[in-house]
Amino acid sequence: MGFFTKRFEHTAAQDKFYDYCLWEYKPATPISGKFRSVNLLLDSFEYAGVDERWYAFLSAIRKSIGHFRTVFGVKYFQNRLFWEFYFYDYRKKNRQRSMSRIIEALRLFTSCPVQPDEHIPYFMFSIDVDDRLISGQRALDEIHMYMEHPGSRYASGICYSLTEEKTTLENFYFFFNAATQMKDVVQKLSCSAYFDPEKVDLKQILWPEMRGCRVIVTANKQENDSVYFSRVTIEQFIFFLKKMEYPRAMYSFVKKNRNRLDHLLYDVSFDYTVQDGHLEIIKSGYYGFF
Repeated sequence: MGFFTKRFEHTAAQDKFYDYCLWEYKPATPISGKFRSVNLLLDSFEYAGVDERWYAFLSAIRKSIGHFRTVFGVKYFQNRLFWEFYFYDYRKKNRQRSMSRIIEALRLFTSCPVQPDEHIPYFMFSIDVDDRLISGQRALDEIHMYMEHPGSRYASGICYSLTEEKTTLENFYFFFNAATQMKDVVQKLSCSAYFDPEKVDLKQILWPEMRGCRVIVTANKQENDSVYFSRVTIEQFIFFLKKMEYPRAMYSFVKKNRNRLDHLLYDVSFDYTVQDGHLEIIKSGYYGFF
């Protein structure tokens, strides 16, 4: 049993459950004796072979803002794993989970040349996490800041990249109720410079196997588009891991422990574009909380 496996956590009666927007949901099954969502993150660390400092990194975040306040993303790109951590505070003013607070919490690991303006009404920010960051070999030189998008026909948000030198527009996100707004989803996905509905069947993006998810999010990014399926079941999550060809050990972990993970709802995504008339999936990801 490895370092991270030994630190797996089990549910407690007072636990709460959140999707990747940090919106609370009711668990799908009774929670007694089940795995916490963080175990998926710890399992990815175990597979990647990262060192013990990664656990200290998580602990520093929890010490600063508490348990169940951070969303993690495990990304798979060109047969490699990547991680991104997301921090929400919908109050915007007098926020407790600010960029400045996380920067301060992580000073034991790395420096940060980014100077956030806490007067800007962002509701969320994220950081890319890798071994060089946690070991102090690189600075936290970029923060992704998310803001609301007033005036849009749909619930939506905007992402900006913050660095020491500049602020750059990155992505637009649009949120749809999967049960009542599917026509709008189809229209939004079809209206893109990165997709040709005459050449690619939309079912290659809107997988039939993801029916029943609660929310579908579409994103327009600088070099591709993305789709997110929110609050899918454990069986849909297992299907996603297999279809996206995640490492066998990670897929097997979830499949083997489905009865310990079936109380959770999952959020999954992939980035895509169309090349030479064929859909190309660039990277994928799944999300949880700790």
